[in-house]
Amino acid sequence: MKGNVVGGIGYLVDGAKLLTHPSLRLFVVIPLMVNILIFGSLIWLGLSYLTDLMDRWLGSIPDWLGFVQWILWPLIGLTLSLMTGYLFTAMALIIASPFNGLLAEKAEELVTGKEVPAMEGLGTALMMVPRGIFREIAKLLYYLPMAAFVLLVTFIPVLNTVAPVLWFLLGAWMMSIQFVDYPMDNHQLSFADVKEAVRSRRLSSMGFGGAVALCTGIPLVNFFVVPAAVVGATLLWSKELDA
Repeated sequence: MKGNVVGGIGYLVDGAKLLTHPSLRLFVVIPLMVNILIFGSLIWLGLSYLTDLMDRWLGSIPDWLGFVQWILWPLIGLTLSLMTGYLFTAMALIIASPFNGLLAEKAEELVTGKEVPAMEGLGTALMMVPRGIFREIAKLLYYLPMAAFVLLVTFIPVLNTVAPVLWFLLGAWMMSIQFVDYPMDNHQLSFADVKEAVRSRRLSSMGFGGAVALCTGIPLVNFFVVPAAVVGATLLWSKELDA
C-alpha cells in the first residue's frame, strides 16, 4: 500500500493551521457555523440516548456478571461514538457542501498558486446547492451498505469485540473519501475517480481519514473539524493524489 499514515494525519493538522489565513477566513465561517449548530444540538441528544441505551443493555446482565460492565461501557461507547460521528458529520456536510467546495477551491489556490476554474463567490456557491446535496447523498448511499454490515457484526456475540475497530476503519475510509471529494469535484472529477484516487494512496488517505473520524467524536473539537478537514483534504489532493 502506498502513502504514509503519519503524513496523512499531518494534512489535517496543517489544514487546521491554515484556517486563520486571511484568504480563507471568510470561507471558513459558514461551514463552521453549520457545524456548531448541528453538533451542538445533537451532542446532548446523543449523550442522553447513549446513557439510556447503556442502562438498558447493562441492566440485562446478571448480577454475577456485573464485572463485565467495566469492559462493556468503553466498548459500546466507542462503537456508538464512531457510528454517530460519521452520520452527524454527513448531515453537516449535506447542508454546507457548496461552501465546503468553495473553501477547497480557495485553499487549493492558496497552496498551489494556481487558479482553480470552479466556483467564484458565495452567490455561485448558493446556485450549486442542489448539485452539492446530490453528491453528498451519493456518498451516503455508498456508506450505508458497509455500515449495515458492520452494524450486524456489532450485535453478534464474540465477533462484536472487533466492532470498534471495524467502525474506525470504515469511518477513516469514508472521511477520506468524503473530504477529498471536494477538491476533486472542483475539477469535475467523478465519484468513481475519487474512490480510485483514495485507493492509490491508501495509507495517507486512511491516516488522514482516521484522524478526522477520531476528531468528530471529541466535543468542541468536532465543531472545527469540518473546515480543517476540507483544507487538509485539499492539501492531500494537491500533494499526493493529483497525479
